[in-house]
Amino acid sequence: MTTSIETLTQETAELLQQLIRHQCVNEATPESGQEERSANLLRDELEGLGLDFETIETAPGRTSLVARYEGTDASAPDLCLMGHTDVVPVNPDGWVNDPFGGELITSADGVTEVWGRGAVDMLNLTSSMLVAFREVVRSGKRLPGDLIYFAVADEEAGGLLGAKPIIDDHWDLVRCDYVLTEYGGTPSHGPNGTSILLTNSEKAGATRRITVHGTPGHGSMPYATDNALIKAAEIVRRLSAAEVTPRIDDIFTDRVRALGLEPDIEAGLLDPGRITDTLAQLPPALARNIHSCSHTTYSPNTIVAGDKANTIPDRAEMVVDIRRLPGESHEEVDRHLRDTIGPDLLPSVDIEWYFPMAPELPASSSTETPLWDALADSIRLAYPDARVIPSLVTGGTDARFFRGRGVPAYGAGLLSDKVPLSEFLNRFHGHNERIDLESLQLTTQLWLDVIDRLWD
Repeated sequence: MTTSIETLTQETAELLQQLIRHQCVNEATPESGQEERSANLLRDELEGLGLDFETIETAPGRTSLVARYEGTDASAPDLCLMGHTDVVPVNPDGWVNDPFGGELITSADGVTEVWGRGAVDMLNLTSSMLVAFREVVRSGKRLPGDLIYFAVADEEAGGLLGAKPIIDDHWDLVRCDYVLTEYGGTPSHGPNGTSILLTNSEKAGATRRITVHGTPGHGSMPYATDNALIKAAEIVRRLSAAEVTPRIDDIFTDRVRALGLEPDIEAGLLDPGRITDTLAQLPPALARNIHSCSHTTYSPNTIVAGDKANTIPDRAEMVVDIRRLPGESHEEVDRHLRDTIGPDLLPSVDIEWYFPMAPELPASSSTETPLWDALADSIRLAYPDARVIPSLVTGGTDARFFRGRGVPAYGAGLLSDKVPLSEFLNRFHGHNERIDLESLQLTTQLWLDVIDRLWD
């Protein structure tokens, strides 16, 4: 006997609230995150179902959970539902409600939402995947292939204490043929109907550390000194002002045309000579997303310099978060950095990798698969006229580690029409993160529909 979608939505919302309250904040240090709390909760949610599941601790408290529901046909493909349990830090001063309260709040216009850090990125998916996975198991329905639930730690710091070592060292636990993870399912409505963006590719990280050298001196005599911090500040200014050539390819063109924008705005975004001016006419969150989907980005995010208030610094160190478009090489990135820094400052600069050099991982997955077809068919149950469009996610996800094993991986989900895309994008790592109950229902149902259709 199956459970009603209303009941399953309530289960998803309640589980999401608990995950938010666990405050698994990842500060990119080994001791942060402490995802063990959420792994234990999810394990308890699956107790008594006769499943095989494992918890893997990659560092003290950095625990992930894998559960496998075995299929009936060893030759059938296996599907993994992967959600991460960590969240990014938060500044409570910018929030209307407690960022870790997990409160269920109804707005003045009648939309009921779960509030809290991770509600969008991506605890709503982690909780809805668990609920759908559990529903399949407790219903007694047997599937041809294995269904795997993977709740993973450390995604927000690059997966080095989560997906990467687990896939490298425990592949037998997460072995699969397809993966669904974050993020997709945003609807847009235009003259040609409804479009739903799902992600099949992502940008690749190329973060660099830039060390700027100078000459020490007394801070009371700054005139004409070789101040490393001043040179570093000039490099930051040049990076911010430098022009990066946009890439207007098919996947970007389809994305823009799916947004239902005014014809002149759409045309401007698809014109390399007009895109910069046109971006300025869009809501900031949407503009940032479209810019990142069409450009390799260079963002100087930290800088450290000097040892003492009265000493001219002879060293400044900055970290530049660089996200490459698929197909762009590290050599192209370094060339842009050298050209931007310029011949006058380059002799004072060392450029090095911020993260250890790792093998290149595939950035994209083909959409010519039974899983993509199952996703499209399932989405059209909720949005009958929808065109399902492959898209690029601007941040990194754990999907890349599966792609490195040759496994197609997609970012999915399904959102309601309650929140415009520009507002939804603001909620990623932003203030007042929240998700509406209708989106939780649509996403929970999506997983069940995809599971029904994948092995047909």
